[in-house]
Amino acid sequence: MIKISPEQRDLLTLCALRVDAKSVDWSLIARVCQSREALDVVLGGDLPEESAVARRNQARLRRALAFLEDARARVEKECAAAEEAGARLVTVLDPDYPANLRLIPNLPPFLFYLGDLAERDARSAAVVGTRKASNDGLQRASRMAQGLVDHDVVVVSGLAKGIDTSAHTATVEMGARTVAVLGTGIAARVYPAQNKDLARRIVDTGGALLSQFWPTSPAATWTFPRRNVVTSGSTMGSIVIEASSTSGAKMQARIANEHGKRVFLLRSLATQEPWAAQMIAEGRAVEVAELNDVLKLMGEATRVHQAGQQRLQLTLAGL
Repeated sequence: MIKISPEQRDLLTLCALRVDAKSVDWSLIARVCQSREALDVVLGGDLPEESAVARRNQARLRRALAFLEDARARVEKECAAAEEAGARLVTVLDPDYPANLRLIPNLPPFLFYLGDLAERDARSAAVVGTRKASNDGLQRASRMAQGLVDHDVVVVSGLAKGIDTSAHTATVEMGARTVAVLGTGIAARVYPAQNKDLARRIVDTGGALLSQFWPTSPAATWTFPRRNVVTSGSTMGSIVIEASSTSGAKMQARIANEHGKRVFLLRSLATQEPWAAQMIAEGRAVEVAELNDVLKLMGEATRVHQAGQQRLQLTLAGL
């Protein structure tokens, strides 16, 4: 079985609880269950958070606890699938949980991953954009990724077709670290299938594949918006290369702004897409013409780690 502590197992069990085909809000679980003591409180049927979300989930939690053994069985099944895939687990209970991700309110309670986590991921940027990219867009994504790598910035993207593929590919071809945030479970088929080899190369060159879903979860329409949350949350900022008004990258720009992250929109995008120009005009995004514009506004990894530890200590102090 995959290496898992009793605390991690209990956290996963809370996530696996279901009643009337619904689970307790996972981000709520992640926020309140960051210690053994907090886990015991929630397993006892209480949610130690004063919020509308907690009030809505309180009755659901108490009803769902009647199905605790079913939840434990689900956890064992999913962990077995993760082990077979060679994956590992990190949770909000663990000090190596990604520092940037710990700072957002809708953080995932756990991540299954292939490859290694690294402290240097704190200084990272998401390079994202449309699946239906133009040749110019693909080249801009490649150049941006290469420039970030040259300045020791970890490139994060979503392994989708188009801009994501170009950013990941440029990075692995330099033998550098890139992190792919998946819209599927870590043990499920790679989506899109054409990026199966790219996923393997990412791990082989010292990068990582991350998934916030149960290991066996297949691709679904609802998984990709959630993937965008983690892609934004695990970085210092998002660089949107090319995206229409219906693109998932536009959604990520909005999410990154809500997270308090930097949102960088290429000048070529701002001149072509009204939504991008509006975000810039409203001060919710920054227009950039070149890599240096991004680097000037990037923070330092040490500050992110310090902020993550402070957030953890505040959470524990609130018990």
